This record gives sequence, C-alpha cells and structure tokens, in this order.
Amino acid sequence: MHIAIDHRLSAYRAGGIPQYTAQLAAALAELLAPDERLTLIEHRRAALPAHSGEARLARRRVWTPPHHRWEQILLPLELAGLRADVLHFPDFIPLFRLRTPAVITVHDLAFLRFPEILDDAARRYYDQIGRAVRHAAAIIAVSESTRRDLLELLDVDAARISVIAEAAAPHFRRLNLPPDAQRCINGHLLRADDFALFVGTIEPRKNLPTLLRALHHWMAHAPGEAPTLVVAGPRGWLDAPVFALVRELRLDEQVRFIGGVSSEDLVWLYNACRVYLHPELYSGFGLPILEAMQCGAPVIAADAASLPEVAGTAGLLLPPLDVAAWAETWRRVWWDAAVRARLRAAGLAQAARFSWPRAAAATLAVYRQASLA
Repeated sequence: MHIAIDHRLSAYRAGGIPQYTAQLAAALAELLAPDERLTLIEHRRAALPAHSGEARLARRRVWTPPHHRWEQILLPLELAGLRADVLHFPDFIPLFRLRTPAVITVHDLAFLRFPEILDDAARRYYDQIGRAVRHAAAIIAVSESTRRDLLELLDVDAARISVIAEAAAPHFRRLNLPPDAQRCINGHLLRADDFALFVGTIEPRKNLPTLLRALHHWMAHAPGEAPTLVVAGPRGWLDAPVFALVRELRLDEQVRFIGGVSSEDLVWLYNACRVYLHPELYSGFGLPILEAMQCGAPVIAADAASLPEVAGTAGLLLPPLDVAAWAETWRRVWWDAAVRARLRAAGLAQAARFSWPRAAAATLAVYRQASLA
C-alpha cells in the first residue's frame, strides 16, 4: 500500500496542522509493513530537511499552494503518476476530482461555531467542509468533542468517524532547571517559578479576559500578592479588547505579552512556570495542556469542549467564565506547593497516556480500511 499525506501547509505555517502532520508521518514511518510506503506532498518553498530521514518516507514537491483557489484543478495535475492507494488530507479538505480514496482529519469545527473568525479566503476554503465529509472514505476526529460536532453540525454517519487523539511532541519534556533559572525571551527577562503561563493566539475564543479579570479579582482581595501572568502567542483577530481590558484593570505591571516564541523557549516556559492556565472556550483538542503536563507544569483548564478529555483528572477544571473560581483556584495552586506537586505528578502520568506511535497505529488501520473503498 502506498500512502500519501498532504504536508503543503508546513511551508506557510509553523504550528497546529503542520506539526500534527510531521509528528504523524515520523511515527508512521516506523510502523509500515514491508509492502507499505509513505510519501509526503510538500510545497516547493518549504525547506528540505537537513537529512533524508526515514528511508521509507519519500517526498513529492509541488508548486500548488495550500488553500489556493485553483488547487482542485492544479494539484491533481501535479500528482499525476503518484499512484497512491490512499491520500490523507490533514487540513480538512480533500481533492474532489481524484478517485483515490481520501482520508481527512477534522481538528475542530470552530469555523462553524464561530463563522466570524474567517476572512473571505478562509471562508471559501472551509465552506467546502460539507462536501469534504461526504466525499471522504474515512474521517479522523482528534477528540470526542470534535466527533460530537461532526454529528451535530454536519450530520455525519458516526460509523465513518474514527477518534484518534493527538499527542505532545517528544521534545516537550522535563528540564533540570536550577532554582534561580532565568531566560530572556523576546526582550522579556523571566525567572523560573515566578510567573503563571498561558500559551495561544490572542483571540476571543481563547478567553483571556477571564484570566485578566481573575487576576484583578485576586489583587482586589489580596493587594500586593498577585503574580505575573505571561502570555506567549501571537496577536490574532479581534485582540484589541484584550489590551484595552489590561489598561482598564490597570494590569500593565502584572501581564507580560511576549509574542510568539521558539520551540526551545516554549519548552523552557512550560518547565519554568509555576502554573499553566488554559481558559479556552472552544478547542478541538487543547494541545498546549498536554505540552504543559509533559513538561511538568501544574494545569488549570476550562471545563469546555475537548479540554476535559485532554486534562482528565490531572488538571483542575473550572467553568470558563467563572472569574471568582479562576481567581480562587489560581491563588490556591500558586501558594500550595503540595497541590502543585500532586498536579505535576498527575499531569506527567496523564500526558503519558497520549503518544504518536499509538496515534500512528490507529491512523494506519484507517488507511488500510480506506484503501479497500
């Protein structure tokens, strides 16, 4: 069986779907049977890897960019002669003109829950989701939450959906940080065990206002005690109200927006933070929670969408909009070393339940079944 996976998005974005595809492909290459091989479809602007990697992982370089308005016509022409038995499209939308069985991964349906997040180009692309789920030979959902959305919003036959959870990449790990560890990230000097952390793009569904109001609530009830909140992530759409709220609540000294960070810096942040906070209103998987746990960070997360699946009983789950609950729980974890130690140990055990080899094995079974369609 010849498997091909669309990895073109990696030339344009660094995280999310490209990381999912890269981790999956690396794990798959270790599991293939002698009569199976794997090809990554990559855009020509992507940098070639420094080494060839796994011997049974080939690359097919193409010119057609992802999400291009003509990709349904141009990309099939470029893939002529590929002769794959199954094509996997991790970015939701397959090629409709090819007869090769297609597998799609649906990470979330945020664009249906929150249609205002799309610009015209993204709307043109993701508006194909109804046709995509009808066309696909198999559908992978990364969580039970996404599976429920597929059933509710797109009326997909449950038998066609396989729930296969993601995992944190292996480089997210415990570091042996000294007690006085510090690091300068994007011009911000940070000290280990001296800040709370949130990781994500600054946009409405990330629900940063709850953290800001919780911090303000804490300061009002315990002046001089509130910690620093570090926000690691790029600015997104409709982010201005977040910065306005920081000014309104006079939190300029307590909140540090450090922007997007490198992979190395992110590992350090997860290890160095005193507590990781994730109040997101909607997420298809909630990967930062697993990354934080795998690095040993105590986690407090919203009891919403897929986050309880990921956190399990290893994180403290709170109603996403209950400011008082967030303030009280954050403060308790911040000052109670025993609670932090318990959450840290539970988080490491929870993160170990997710792995890319297990995800790859389940995905390979989907390919094998789809290739018979």
